[in-house]
Amino acid sequence: MKRLEKDSLGSIDVPKNALWGAQTQRSILNFAIGDELIPIEIIHAIAQIKASAARVNNHLGLINTEITEYITEASSEIIEGKHNDQFPLKVWQTGSGTQTNMNVNEVISNIVAKRLNNPLGSHNPLHPNDHVNRSQSTNDVFPAAIQIATIITSKDELIPEFKKLINLFHHKSKEWKDIIKIGRTHLQDAVPLTLGQEVSAWEAQLETALGRIEINLKELYQLPLGGTAMERG
Repeated sequence: MKRLEKDSLGSIDVPKNALWGAQTQRSILNFAIGDELIPIEIIHAIAQIKASAARVNNHLGLINTEITEYITEASSEIIEGKHNDQFPLKVWQTGSGTQTNMNVNEVISNIVAKRLNNPLGSHNPLHPNDHVNRSQSTNDVFPAAIQIATIITSKDELIPEFKKLINLFHHKSKEWKDIIKIGRTHLQDAVPLTLGQEVSAWEAQLETALGRIEINLKELYQLPLGGTAMERG
C-alpha cells in the first residue's frame, strides 16, 4: 500500500505506514547502492540536535512552545530507539548527508502527525523543513552529529572496554611475573624477560593510547552548528 506525497520535485509514492516522506523515498530510489545503512548512532545524534535547536528557536521566538514540545518529545522517542526501523538510507548519498537530515526531519513530523491522528505526510502540525529543520543547515548538522556520536560511543563503549583490557593486563602482569621467556630483537633471541614484564608493556601502551583518546575527545565538544552553509567560489 502506498500514499502519494509531494515535494519541490513533484509527487512520489511512499509506503503507506512509513514515517519517512518524499525526500527520504527519493534517496531510497536514487541511491539504491550497497547494504550499509547510516549508523543509528548518527540518527540518534541528529535527533539530539533537533531537540536542542527547537529549544533555541523557541527562546529566540522563532517557534512557539507547543511546536517546541512536539519536536523535543518526538526527538526523545528517536533517541530512545523507538523508531530505528524508520531510517532506511544508505551511507551512499550526497556528501553533506542532506537526505539523512531530512529523513530525521520527516520522521519527527510524522511521529507527531500520527499521535494527533493527522494523515502521515500532512506536515500537520510540524513541517519537516520550516519547523524541525529551522535555523539549521545539513552542512552543519551532519558533521555535528558525527562528533556527538563519536563522543557518546567513545565514552559508552570504547573507553570502558579500553579500561577493562588495561585492568586485565595489569592483573596478568602480576600473575605471570615469574614466567621467564626469551626476548626477541630483529628476529633473533635476545636477553630474557618475564611474561609479566612483556604484558606490563602492553598495559602501558594502552594507557598512553587511552590518554590520547580522552585528550582528543575534548576537541569534538565544539560543534560546527551555525545555521548557514557558505560555498566559496
